[in-house]
Amino acid sequence: MKKKSNILRQFVTTVFAASAMLVGSTCAYASAVEQFKAFVNSSKTAKGDFVQQQVKVVDGTPKITKSSSGIFLFARPGKFIWTYQKPYEQLLQADGDKLYIYDKDLNQVTVKEIGNTLGSSPAAILFAGSGTADLEKNFTLKDIADKQGMEWLEATAKAKDSQFEHIGIGMKDGVPYALELRDSFGQASLITLKNVQKNPAFKADQFKFVVPAGADVFRQ
Repeated sequence: MKKKSNILRQFVTTVFAASAMLVGSTCAYASAVEQFKAFVNSSKTAKGDFVQQQVKVVDGTPKITKSSSGIFLFARPGKFIWTYQKPYEQLLQADGDKLYIYDKDLNQVTVKEIGNTLGSSPAAILFAGSGTADLEKNFTLKDIADKQGMEWLEATAKAKDSQFEHIGIGMKDGVPYALELRDSFGQASLITLKNVQKNPAFKADQFKFVVPAGADVFRQ
């Protein structure tokens, strides 16, 4: 069960970051907030690869403690597939109403109501909603200092029960390249996306989850 708990936390601290890298062309001199708003308004669907790194500060120096990678795709509002491929396989899939978490090793599926799961998490920025009105309803956005050759913004959840102390998104030429997350447990994650395709066409049943044969199903 510890493994599943860690994956759920990764989901809440990464997946909720995953689709942030899918934007179209914007003014090269636009601020990070302006670029991100343009992304939210223009990316209805997307797919690509992701790399997630968990970071811990040791003696004042950031150290990578865990690394995972996989693929993702999403369709607004509230539909996505986030697949961990390495170092082990795990699937998180939402159909707009429910979130399904499938552990291949355990052959076990956990089902959650998506509204209670995403809330004011980074996923609400990336997968939920259909434009900046929904975005600004749940988050306060502000530009912060540039670094690593990118313009950065910080998203602060308006809900008091948000478990995230910091959500930072690095933008460059209208495209999110990096996302930094720090939760209330003091854990930090860095997410990068690559090979991103914006607004691909998906099948009508692309996000319908089918329970694998013989899998145990738990509802929460």
